[in-house]
Amino acid sequence: MANLNSFASNRTIRILTAAEKGGYGILSQTCYDAHCVIGLVRSAERMKSPAIIQMFPITLAYGKGPFLQFCLHAAHQASVLIAVHLDHATDPEHLELALSLAEQGIAFDSIMVDASHADTDEENIAIARPYVERARKCGIAIEVELGRLEGGEAGLRVISDAKLTDPNKASAFINRTGAVILAPSIGNLHGSYLNPPNFRQQILKDLHNTFGGKIPLCLHGTDELLDELFVECIKNGISKINVNSWGRDPYAKALAAALQTKPFPEAVEEATEVFSTVCDRFFKLFDSAGKA
Repeated sequence: MANLNSFASNRTIRILTAAEKGGYGILSQTCYDAHCVIGLVRSAERMKSPAIIQMFPITLAYGKGPFLQFCLHAAHQASVLIAVHLDHATDPEHLELALSLAEQGIAFDSIMVDASHADTDEENIAIARPYVERARKCGIAIEVELGRLEGGEAGLRVISDAKLTDPNKASAFINRTGAVILAPSIGNLHGSYLNPPNFRQQILKDLHNTFGGKIPLCLHGTDELLDELFVECIKNGISKINVNSWGRDPYAKALAAALQTKPFPEAVEEATEVFSTVCDRFFKLFDSAGKA
């Protein structure tokens, strides 16, 4: 199994290891612009919660090094522990951009190398492994996905054929990729749920037992989930929880409305606080408030 000791100073791993031990969840909130980043940091500081600033590759491609540097400064200068994560890095050009920036000293704390589109686990491992090894040299923790989520969002490729995670394959998969965070497929999907979600909680329980809490588990596909389902997933071993539209949509709606009647700075402040309020709720729900 991958050795987490080599990431003892890595912010993402420090945050998730503490969450594993404490039995709470960590909000990994997708941020599309500087206002969202400021809103998340603001909320984390007032709720005294650790957090993760997360961005999609499309945002990295747009803002490149300067925006990543801004995110890193915002996270590392906060009064609570905050990490910066790149989600769903699938295309080689996005992975190359992230790793080349890291080699210049502008490094994410963690990256999801997403090869779940591969036809087989062997292909998934073959795609991920070289990036994992390169990232490790920069101190970057890597998340991988075993199985496959259907759906798509925010510039991600659309997947139509889901594949549930087989817990019996998880240990070998982690060992062979060299990754240190696992995103399982348990019936979750990206985008809107057309039917009530049917999460296979036993998969989470089996994974948590397999790894003994030493490999953090990440929940994707959280749009529209009931609070009770979040809590159940945390109870069964999830520590990193990716959130996107819950914060994005109210923020965008508030900004668009406020710009019609208010000066730009006031509109931005109002929308930022809307985003922060969403984060406040999740910090409380995930029981990470006061844990920083």
